[in-house]
Amino acid sequence: MNFRTPHPFPPVILDDVRGAQKMLSGVARMTAMEGSRHLSELVGAPVHFKCENLQRTGSFKLRGAYVRIAGLSPVERAAGVVAASAGNHAQGVALASALLGVRATVFMPVGAPLPKVAATREYGAEVRLHGQVVDETLAAAEEYAQETGAVFIHPFDHPDIIAGQGTVGLEILEQCPEVRTIVVGIGGGGLAAGVAVAVKAVRPDVRIVGVQAAGAACYPPSLAAGHPVVIDGLQTMADGIKVGRPGDVPFGLVQELVDEVRTVSEAELSSALLLCLERAKLVVEPAGASPVAALLSDPRSFRGPVVALLSGGNVDPLLMQRILTHGMASAGRYLSLRVRLTDRPGALATLLASLSVADANVLDIGHVRTDPRLGLTEVEVELHLETKGPVHCEEVTTALRHAGYEVTA
Repeated sequence: MNFRTPHPFPPVILDDVRGAQKMLSGVARMTAMEGSRHLSELVGAPVHFKCENLQRTGSFKLRGAYVRIAGLSPVERAAGVVAASAGNHAQGVALASALLGVRATVFMPVGAPLPKVAATREYGAEVRLHGQVVDETLAAAEEYAQETGAVFIHPFDHPDIIAGQGTVGLEILEQCPEVRTIVVGIGGGGLAAGVAVAVKAVRPDVRIVGVQAAGAACYPPSLAAGHPVVIDGLQTMADGIKVGRPGDVPFGLVQELVDEVRTVSEAELSSALLLCLERAKLVVEPAGASPVAALLSDPRSFRGPVVALLSGGNVDPLLMQRILTHGMASAGRYLSLRVRLTDRPGALATLLASLSVADANVLDIGHVRTDPRLGLTEVEVELHLETKGPVHCEEVTTALRHAGYEVTA
């Protein structure tokens, strides 16, 4: 279904993006474009990664933040700026403010990852922890702006922010002039809107595909309604695109210029992050890996050459550990099962020998002796195994059953 409606007075045009690109010269890096042989084989056409995870501060957010703050009047700069963010926007505002000599105060949720809080402080911003979710943090930042006169720097809902993010699109056209599809993650919509403005003005034939986490997908219902709507109960590991309502400014541009918005599951996000780490040797946060997740979910539906925009790489190490475990499980690299044994000496050793023959690596073993379903001389062994994929999981299970074991998942 086509949700587009004409936008008579677009708030951001190509000249704005080009002006932002000049402003960002010497500030933001032109990040690398890396090919992905694995995804290219799946898609049946060249696939490239635009590596904004390697941008200064670890994400594209510096671009929009710098353009927005650089455009302030001397009086506004003297009043300072304030922002609210769980991480990437916070760091972008902090560094941009430091480069421009502007005082910055950044509100972050109480549970924000410590590395992101520390990085924001190291860039020179005053960090205030407030609220459990970003919406509460955002309200605190807006209240601070009203009380102090500081300029509130919105993470996505401002033309200057969108123009700055759009410079990524100009770089993609320069680095991959033959591109036919660009896949980009969407939260509030600033990045997707900016890229679409830049690319469609130069190459209207390029298809722009936005990607949202299924547990935080505010754009599909908003596009269906024809205006931004609020969704509740956001549940996703991809905190960088965990937004409950599209921005007013980017929504109109996304509605007009983005060809399609897809959603991806948590399992697809974790598998994508694992692929980036294993195959591309790139540390990418879940939001940044969302375009890769979309490619993995339906690779043959994309017209190539394809550019997947890896928007950020700021991921908490503890979250990374959990995500990688989840990703390996989703990819069939872990197998959990229970095996019933006769409780006698040597029974476990015999079972482990069978697993060794099946080439499965034992990660953890637990014994259950108190289940009333067990016989007097029986024990159930719970096994967590590292395997080579779904086919190997089936082979291991089949081998145990052929050896006479009763196996349950």
